Amino acid sequence: MGDEKSSTAAGADLDAILASFAGTSDGAPGSCPYPVNEPMIHHWCDAIGDRNPVYLDRELAQKSAHGRLVAPPAMLQAWTMRGLRPDTAAEAAAKKEAGDRKSVLQVLDEAGYTSVVATNCEQEYFRYLEPGDQLTHTVEVESVSAEKTTGLGVGRFVTQLYTFRDARGAVVGTMRFRILKFKPRSQS
Repeated sequence: MGDEKSSTAAGADLDAILASFAGTSDGAPGSCPYPVNEPMIHHWCDAIGDRNPVYLDRELAQKSAHGRLVAPPAMLQAWTMRGLRPDTAAEAAAKKEAGDRKSVLQVLDEAGYTSVVATNCEQEYFRYLEPGDQLTHTVEVESVSAEKTTGLGVGRFVTQLYTFRDARGAVVGTMRFRILKFKPRSQS
């Protein structure tokens, strides 16, 4: 019975720790390594099979309602994906300023929720991006669910809100990204 109480207390402590992340930023602001550009737009369209001329044909795009080439809205997150590059000076400074505060995902890893699967993503676009736009993004933890039993195992849903801004600081889009961090089942 003593083990049950300590386990319940530990669970309550973890719940409180995870709840404290709601509404806080999760990591340093991210910067886009490259401005929005035509070669990457063409590459994306080739990979997806999107032949929309406002993305690919400068002459036709200039005659469109946009008056110029624009990027497919679904590319929003792609512009800020960091890949394997090291932190920029601004990112390193922001991490240093944040100190030793762990991210919500690190806390979940340490609590045994070491596996992850993306469950859903909702994007909202406020304007078309165009070649030359330089983006940054911030991430806010919206919520961490109570522990749930799922088909993959016991886990918690983490919802993060990404806000994408242009060089003037105007919000150009948002992405609500939800993942399940779960405890892997033992292999038998």
